[in-house]
Amino acid sequence: MKAVIQRVNKASVTVDGSRIAEIQKGLLVLLGVRKGDTDEKTKELADRCANLRIFEDDKGKFNLSLIDTKGEALVVSQFTLLADVAKGRRPSFSDAEEPEHAKKLYESFITYLRELGIPAKGGVFGARMLVSLDNNGPVTLILEV
Repeated sequence: MKAVIQRVNKASVTVDGSRIAEIQKGLLVLLGVRKGDTDEKTKELADRCANLRIFEDDKGKFNLSLIDTKGEALVVSQFTLLADVAKGRRPSFSDAEEPEHAKKLYESFITYLRELGIPAKGGVFGARMLVSLDNNGPVTLILEV
């Protein structure tokens, strides 16, 4: 499982011209589910995202987590994170999980964030989405489990 997390002042997802989810200060999480990923990995990654200290304290140091700041999370499914572009000119997505199982783990990821006290919202799994964000920093990290 792979996540690109971006610290944001705000972020939103629009599908077919309608804004379906929006957050203020927190994290935008682009989530890719790999073949063989499990519920345990999903829970571990959600915990890491919620507890990763990438928000600044009053001294400007990265000492605060999403939980500490009472921030929000917007989670967007993105199988293209698992693309293999080592050969040729077209990405291979053979490492991406089948949609039915990937959707289940994507939804579980959002549920686990909520269980940790994070107000978490999601996009529409499998839809073409317009994602907007105001990246704070910018701070962008890649997490894998």
